[in-house]
Amino acid sequence: MEDNRKQIFDEITRIFSKYTPPLTVVSKFDSRYELVSKKEVEIAGRKFKELYFGAAIIQKNYVGFYMMTIYMHTELIEKIPENLKKCLKGKSCFHIKKWDAQMKKDIEKTVKDGFDCYKKLKYV
Repeated sequence: MEDNRKQIFDEITRIFSKYTPPLTVVSKFDSRYELVSKKEVEIAGRKFKELYFGAAIIQKNYVGFYMMTIYMHTELIEKIPENLKKCLKGKSCFHIKKWDAQMKKDIEKTVKDGFDCYKKLKYV
């Protein structure tokens, strides 16, 4: 099997980078890319100076695509395309092992839906 984790990682970081600013990159390495909103928000009576948005991390056998938005707002799970939903492991982590035009489109949609949710809730 061809190891294309670096290509997948680079593609996901390009998708995330479309949202900077207003999101802020807090970790940018060859194998790790993390985004947060630096806007102070209050959720359920608790104040946050920043709010995690998502990440791409090269793991041993896949690229982890993390979307905190679906963890916090479970209604977004229904909007995830079936092709991508098959990669969901746990509550907010997708194991991406293959990359094609459809996977790119599905991840772009999921990131946009998450960003739109944060924007609507004034988290960004």
